[in-house]
Amino acid sequence: MADRRRRDCQGRKTALITLKRIVFAVASALLAALATYLFFVVVTVNGVTNLHFVQVGLLMLCCLWLAWGFNMALAGILVPQKKRLTVDPVRWRSDSRTAILIPVYNEDARAVFARAAAMIEGLRRIGQLDRFHVHVLSDSTRSECVDAEREGTRLLLAELGVAGRLYYRHREKNIGRKAGNIEDFVTNSGGAYDYMLVLDADSLMRPETIVQMVARMDADPELALLQTQPLIIGRRTLFGRALQFSAALFSPIFSRGIAALQGREGPFWGHNAIIRVRAFAACCGLPTLKGRPPFGGHILSHDFVEAALLARGGYKVRVDPDLEGSYEEAPSNIIEYAKRDRRWCQGNLQHGKLLGAPGLKPWSRVALVSGIMAYAASPIWLMFLIVSLLDPILAPEPNYFPADSLFPVFPRPETQKALLLLFGIFVLLLLPKTLITFGSALTRRRRRFGGALPVIAGATVELVMTSILAPVMMMFQSKAVAEILVGADAGWPASEREDGSLPLATAFQASWWMVLAGAAVLLATISYAPDLLLWTLPIAVPLVTAPLLISATGSPVLGDWARRWHLFETPFEADPEPVIRDAAVWRQRLAVLDRHRPDLENDMMKGPGMLPDPA
Repeated sequence: MADRRRRDCQGRKTALITLKRIVFAVASALLAALATYLFFVVVTVNGVTNLHFVQVGLLMLCCLWLAWGFNMALAGILVPQKKRLTVDPVRWRSDSRTAILIPVYNEDARAVFARAAAMIEGLRRIGQLDRFHVHVLSDSTRSECVDAEREGTRLLLAELGVAGRLYYRHREKNIGRKAGNIEDFVTNSGGAYDYMLVLDADSLMRPETIVQMVARMDADPELALLQTQPLIIGRRTLFGRALQFSAALFSPIFSRGIAALQGREGPFWGHNAIIRVRAFAACCGLPTLKGRPPFGGHILSHDFVEAALLARGGYKVRVDPDLEGSYEEAPSNIIEYAKRDRRWCQGNLQHGKLLGAPGLKPWSRVALVSGIMAYAASPIWLMFLIVSLLDPILAPEPNYFPADSLFPVFPRPETQKALLLLFGIFVLLLLPKTLITFGSALTRRRRRFGGALPVIAGATVELVMTSILAPVMMMFQSKAVAEILVGADAGWPASEREDGSLPLATAFQASWWMVLAGAAVLLATISYAPDLLLWTLPIAVPLVTAPLLISATGSPVLGDWARRWHLFETPFEADPEPVIRDAAVWRQRLAVLDRHRPDLENDMMKGPGMLPDPA
């Protein structure tokens, strides 16, 4: 009887989530269809050309993507946050064992081990360290990085006395990159653990949050992966601070929209998530795609695929937006952001080969398509803009005396429909952020950001800044897609996370081709379609000035100036929690120890240990 009630309850939940998804998809399609219809009426009012059909098709794809994001954000605003299990992290008891995995690849070892030390100290402070082991899994290829990682391990073993709790492993051959790194751990040591908390080299998590995640996994045997919403910390540049503020203000609400539709097929973003080891081992063996990179070879964006495989295996994959205290860093300038984006773009476009994989859940396929569109949208927009500029240049001379009419037929303006279309696109782009901004400014949430005025000011400046930079980002992403389509492999470049200044020469070297493209657009518009000049300026001017924009937004000096005026201030700056403060202290402490260390080997009970016996 109990099993029948459970099945009935699960059936009702499945039916409800299916209904939500259908309503969501239909609403997105209707919004896109309305925008496409209005555009078709406007551009074809005085005749139809082949370019018009191309324009309409491209705009339909763009508007469908915009409507999808708009509805996702709206769901996050309107749907209340679901209450989940919470435990007292000090009194919590469990027999489960969890491995905290920190994969590294040519990273700043001092920063990595400072964050590891902060989490270890936090777990010890709440009396839960005995249930966790920390594994630093190195794929580094530079000898100086490997030496620094080994030294960081020795320092933490000596300073924290965590022999048997902290392990370091270096792979000589980083086969499969990060996915292969995790697979190697699961194969050789995964049997010793119930769960693995997968982090990135720049991840940091509140110890209480780690405990809550394990408790939720314990409470639901069907839950195979629990994802948190990582927020960005530690950025100084203007670009980094804008990312940091945007993530803190908007990301939790957008995540609630994802959670409202996730059902049993939630997201995995590759880090700051806890995974049931046996489920992962049973379901997540990744194939090597046929052909050569960029479309063949090892799967770069493994996280989306692993989430889909777990769901196919009958397990739950879930994001819980109420789990706070999950952090990461981010690129500090547009060049580093574009470099990371290039790798993600290649990985997401690979997913096109997996859309027809047998047994995948429909919503998992939708997630794969969404990942592809996250990068395909930029070249689609670019093609739409190019075709729109070509239309007036290539349009035939107007004929006001058609052969089938005794009277002249003059052009009819469709100003109202054009304005309605423009207004609708602005609504899709701006309304979600506007609602979140004023919703935060008018509620108690504003206190975390320093008050209503800092919230509104920060959101306004962030909107202006991202609007100006949008053409630059569009060009970087379009270039990435084009390179992949012609067969260029991005590889797996190491991330540069430091907040150093970005010289103008470096910015120009990365964006000179945008300057030429922007100048060409301006010249063509002035020569052939001067009436469109005002419409092209918001695109052409940022491209012509791209080196200046990239260098200025990558400046720590401007970032520090903004912080002095409390612009882009986040709760983690105004009142850093203990784990963030501890990580900063440990980074300074390790620097001192590294410069003036004694012979630590004599003080340690034992050196970096071998991995625990899986038995």
